[in-house]
Amino acid sequence: MSSIQKSEADVVLIGAGIMSATLGVLLKELKPNLKIEVIERLDSTAAESSDAMNNAGTGHSAFCELNYTPERADGTIDATKAINIVEQFEVSRQFWTYLLNKNVLKNPQSFIHTVPHMSFVWGKNNVNFLRKRYEELQKYPLFHGMEFSDNPEKIKEWAPLLMEKRELKENYAATYMPLGTDMNFGDLTRQMFQHLEETDGVNVTFNTHVKDITRNGKKWQVSSVDRKTGSKSEVSADFVFVGAGGGAILLLQKADIPESKGFGGFPVGGEWLVCRNQEIVQKHLAKVYGLASVGSPPMSVPHLDTRFIDGKQCLLFGPYAGFSTKFLKKGSYWDLLKSLEFNNIGPMLGAGLRNMDLTRYLIGEVLQSNKSRHESLREYFPDAKDEDWTLEQAGQRVQVIKKDAKGRGILQFGTEVVAAGDGSIAALLGASPGASTATSIMVKLLSKCFKDEFESPEWQAKFKEMIPSFGMSLNEHPELVAQVRENCSKALKVYPHNK
Repeated sequence: MSSIQKSEADVVLIGAGIMSATLGVLLKELKPNLKIEVIERLDSTAAESSDAMNNAGTGHSAFCELNYTPERADGTIDATKAINIVEQFEVSRQFWTYLLNKNVLKNPQSFIHTVPHMSFVWGKNNVNFLRKRYEELQKYPLFHGMEFSDNPEKIKEWAPLLMEKRELKENYAATYMPLGTDMNFGDLTRQMFQHLEETDGVNVTFNTHVKDITRNGKKWQVSSVDRKTGSKSEVSADFVFVGAGGGAILLLQKADIPESKGFGGFPVGGEWLVCRNQEIVQKHLAKVYGLASVGSPPMSVPHLDTRFIDGKQCLLFGPYAGFSTKFLKKGSYWDLLKSLEFNNIGPMLGAGLRNMDLTRYLIGEVLQSNKSRHESLREYFPDAKDEDWTLEQAGQRVQVIKKDAKGRGILQFGTEVVAAGDGSIAALLGASPGASTATSIMVKLLSKCFKDEFESPEWQAKFKEMIPSFGMSLNEHPELVAQVRENCSKALKVYPHNK
């Protein structure tokens, strides 16, 4: 019988993506003497949801994502979610600026680029919606600088590919935000982990699969196995964070905390049409988001994106969704079945019945032909040629299913921190806008799991140093918005794009 290698740590981070990277760096800034153990199932950092091709990349800031500004029954626009998301993205930018100034991050051009954010619609009703959205967002300092036009020539000036060889019988409108960015969260994550691996008290282990998480007195015991050698290990820690992307729900269930009961997950795969023909790529510098088709879920929102991947500019269109029982791109087809428990079967079935539009949408996407995909592309780029685009696999995302106040299952389109009552273990469930709001999410997690230290004068002062707007609403302080954005733009080398 092989021996089990045992060790101790203050903190265990499961998963080497953007969330664990952000939390690890925050903790080391707040409490440098902490001993941190990072356990990653694959052979490198940022290999799942944080990877540039695996969905993450917009730099979600609610400038162009129309599903963040729903229309109320009375016809007015609800900007609440959009304001919240752009506030959180600004928090992330401030933290990255702090890390650049400390030389933790060394190359901003590898992970952030100026790319204007656009919304683009057609049809009289959609044009009216976009105009109302623009007028509502102009009330808030965080959206100042956004432009609106229903003039095809102006839209063509912003994004030529949208209007080339388009019949102008329809009404068109677009908004243009020059402050938008493209994010490569894979490169950002790798830079953060490079710093962590060079920091005293941090150990990162790859190719290691976590088999179990159990309570051992006041501590947690994380049991794992080396996927190459089969050797087993156990690490005992005061605090465990499960940041394993879609796989987080399965690990959270192993911990068996009361707060995790009733949670389920619905996996959704993705694909992109990708263009690397530089003659075409160089004609388009924008992230253009449209409206989801009637009856389709928010995740189906189509977009034509300028992206910087592996140091090269390219265009992505999609995403096209598909159904898979895997919770991770490199996961198991048994993931969904393994996640079923007595306490979550009811909510999952209930959520499924109440979201038949999602079921129909996924069936349609799975059965979609290549011809149909290219027809969707030509709604945004009329002159697109099939031979310039290849279909490539994106990542897996797991939409959270949870109980509402009446015990019914509801599908959550967002991210959620699930923490034990004593704050000794926490997991992040869900998907978009995750990566872009990672700093805010991890600060919230620290407030739940390190309550006493979080409120201490030392931690409060450190937060203020790392995030100058900490404790304040940027949206309520226009002068602070301008100051923060100027400081971040200088450090990150991203400036509003002037057409």
